[in-house]
Amino acid sequence: MRQLRSEYFFRKLLRLSSLLGLAFIILSQLSCSKDDDNDPDENEDAQYLTIFHVNDMHGQLDSFAKIKHIVDAAKLETNVLLVSGGDIFSGNPIVDQYSEKGYPIIDIMNQTGFDISVIGNHEFDYGQTNLAARMEQADFEWVCANVNTESSDLPQPEPYVTLDVGDVTITTLGLVETNGKPDDIIPATHPWRVLNLTFQWFYDVVDQYSDLKAQESADVYLALTHLGRTSDLTLANEYPYFDVIIGGHSNHLTTGDENGIPTLMAGKYLSHLGRLDLIIQNNEVVSHEATSIDLEAYTEEDATLAAAIQIYNDTPEFDEVIGYANTYHDKNALGCFYTTALVDYMQVDASFQNGGGIRAEIDQGDVTTLEIYNMDPFNNGSVIFTMTAREIKVFFIDSGARLHVSGITLEREDNDIIIRDEEGTVISDATELTIGINDYIPAVNDSYFPIAEADIKELTTAETIIEYLTTINSTIDYEGCNHYFYF
Repeated sequence: MRQLRSEYFFRKLLRLSSLLGLAFIILSQLSCSKDDDNDPDENEDAQYLTIFHVNDMHGQLDSFAKIKHIVDAAKLETNVLLVSGGDIFSGNPIVDQYSEKGYPIIDIMNQTGFDISVIGNHEFDYGQTNLAARMEQADFEWVCANVNTESSDLPQPEPYVTLDVGDVTITTLGLVETNGKPDDIIPATHPWRVLNLTFQWFYDVVDQYSDLKAQESADVYLALTHLGRTSDLTLANEYPYFDVIIGGHSNHLTTGDENGIPTLMAGKYLSHLGRLDLIIQNNEVVSHEATSIDLEAYTEEDATLAAAIQIYNDTPEFDEVIGYANTYHDKNALGCFYTTALVDYMQVDASFQNGGGIRAEIDQGDVTTLEIYNMDPFNNGSVIFTMTAREIKVFFIDSGARLHVSGITLEREDNDIIIRDEEGTVISDATELTIGINDYIPAVNDSYFPIAEADIKELTTAETIIEYLTTINSTIDYEGCNHYFYF
């Protein structure tokens, strides 16, 4: 078994210290008094475990063949656990628009050999029926301790699972974030897709599992979270029951410790594969080393899995050219394009779009349906609301919403907002305006957008934009445009 970095530097320090008389004597005395049984290299009872982890894959498939190559090689040398920090879905049309929404990534994760995944907020994006089917198809375990599904058709995930990997017993607790709506406790997904599910704040449930390691006679206690970096740090400092915290949601790339606990994340979109090597003695982690593997730089892959991925990627229907972008468009420029397309196709006065709903840029050149679904992957519906200018002002002022805007312009003036039409004329407070938006925004802000007043359209917003490009204007030309507004 290869040496871990902490042991290497300790021995290097001993060699350097031998040049100093007094320090040599002190260190020699310490060495002589050391119990040889505590040295993991000398102790036959030492156990070894390598945990590989990813998070926030969002439907990306290609690098799984590289992951399988890495993991399978490691399994020839040591005990291996492969885990996911959640947000498996939403971000790749090949996965999101598949006839069984989400199935391709479940299939590929099965073939890669995943052991456990925590449920992320975007696991709910396809709705509960689809999630239930994908959970059933998965060969790996799902964990989440702060959701209750008893009033729904969704199967109840286990709060934790205990697995034996070789001679190592690992107990894994799952937690998902619940910051999705200002006046509710739900994950950051479409609120209509988590109806009849009950969530709790992670800090209201985690104490129930403080003694879980002893109860399960586990060698390693792992918190597998989809909470975000800040909450993971809170876990490490205020609930230090865990030997390891592996997270997701905030897309950080971290390999460090917090309060002596490795608190890790592996970026997003399969850019990296996290690796944690542990040495365990008497149910305690005595040494660890965390690293991350750059999957873009890694060149080897499992050929069989690469071939399976290529079959999914062979989707000519997504290669159809439906427009042309005159220049590269970043997400602010696409906010202008997105909302203008909804205004023109839905024949409304204005449109709003949340910045987080625009998930990819568009390069100069031909634009395909794949690029539109990459930009807008969430299958949100298109709806129209009729609101007075005053109601629009109240919404922005009271909610703190940050949105791209087209059809009208909004300008802050002291404690009020001035709304103008595209010709620059001020619109009076009593004037009624039609607003075309995706249905996620009114679902999150339902006190300002009563669903009973919604004119619900048949197409998703992505489908609406595709229709706009194919029937109204195929040119995307919004370089430098930024109509992002917040009060």
